[in-house]
Amino acid sequence: MSYSSFVRDLRRHTREVYCIEWSPTGPTTHNPNLALLLASSSFDTTINVWDVEQGSPIYSLTRHRNVIYSIEFSPNGEFLASGSLDHWLFVWSVKDGRLIKSFYGGGGVTDISWNKSSDKIAVTYVNKIVCVLDLKM
Repeated sequence: MSYSSFVRDLRRHTREVYCIEWSPTGPTTHNPNLALLLASSSFDTTINVWDVEQGSPIYSLTRHRNVIYSIEFSPNGEFLASGSLDHWLFVWSVKDGRLIKSFYGGGGVTDISWNKSSDKIAVTYVNKIVCVLDLKM
């Protein structure tokens, strides 16, 4: 049996890490001119976006007020969506970490899925609702 080598130990969260998501960017992707990033979310209500090559956080996103159950990069690599038990879905600019859009739902967010053209997000909520949001930005 062969073992992979250890690359990085990324530490910044203060509570359990719940989600991780690779960006659809970097070499060998459809977005080769954008850096490969990793996002992580935690029970500490923060999201960290990491430069894995450098082993350092690029920025920390701190608007959520409860556990973040879902994060997902848009297929074009320009946006990161996050959903939390605080009932909020946030859409962030990957370029600078700026909050672009926010939507308050009728319950905690449990999952997020972008469409291929990066202009719609499907969101599931704990109150048994599936919502499709048109983002045309």
